[in-house]
Amino acid sequence: MTSPAIREIALTGPGSGPYAITTGPDGALWLTLAGTGGVARLGRDGSVRTYRTDPAESRPLIITTGPDGALWYTRSGDHRLGRITVEGDVSSVALPPGTGPCGLAVGPDDALWYAGMGNDTIGRVTADGSVTTFPLPVTGGFPSMLAVGPDDALWFTLNQANAIGRIDLDGEVTLHGLPTEAAGPVGITLGGDGALWFVEIAAGQLGRITPDGRVEEHPLPDRAARPHAIVADPAGGCWFTEWGANRIGHVDAAGRITAHDLPTPGSEPHGLTVTRDGTVWVALEIGAVAHLTP
Repeated sequence: MTSPAIREIALTGPGSGPYAITTGPDGALWLTLAGTGGVARLGRDGSVRTYRTDPAESRPLIITTGPDGALWYTRSGDHRLGRITVEGDVSSVALPPGTGPCGLAVGPDDALWYAGMGNDTIGRVTADGSVTTFPLPVTGGFPSMLAVGPDDALWFTLNQANAIGRIDLDGEVTLHGLPTEAAGPVGITLGGDGALWFVEIAAGQLGRITPDGRVEEHPLPDRAARPHAIVADPAGGCWFTEWGANRIGHVDAAGRITAHDLPTPGSEPHGLTVTRDGTVWVALEIGAVAHLTP
């Protein structure tokens, strides 16, 4: 169904490839620009600033507010974590060659944890730039996104190993296989029900895993929708993007799934975030941002 509540805001234009979005400590929305390198800032007044000092081939992916009050983001193309303050000062931390970092989250230990999709590792970076890596017991697993669980561990998706992983703060890893073969899990978030919710981009399903490893799968009405990212909402459900179907989806606390078409065809929705007032903001690869007010 088409929702009249969805609006789009022009951001950085074609080719810039907005990929992930988060709310910064300044109340503005910050996005990675996977196509051109660098990040963009969308102010509450609608003003747009871009910061493109990173190489174009750096291919930034996930962005989050770090424990030091700066924005940190993964640079999958040149194997670094980027850092930018709200004033626009840019720096970076080098990771091991071949890391290809994707997912990023702040752990309960106030360190940044990333998913090394290029070298089958989970890594930890302190605010002062100290790097520790933990090898995973898989080869070619393609660790993608990660989120903090209710058990003070990091949970992550293994896109090519068809599993959800858990790593504690000491680096001990546990893997949980998925019922559907070649499901291709990507985005993951901690839901309001105390479980981790994730999307299966290849299977067209949502997944739910409890801290003790029990997995449930929920097929989408459109199995070809290619769900990509997922984030919890204040009401106990989750919002997710349907990259292949040009929609924003929602699952409520009872498991009911609804979907909302985006106004521009082929806008390629990727990352999304929910602000305190419940508004859903989505990064669109065409160079724009969509927002939906429930």
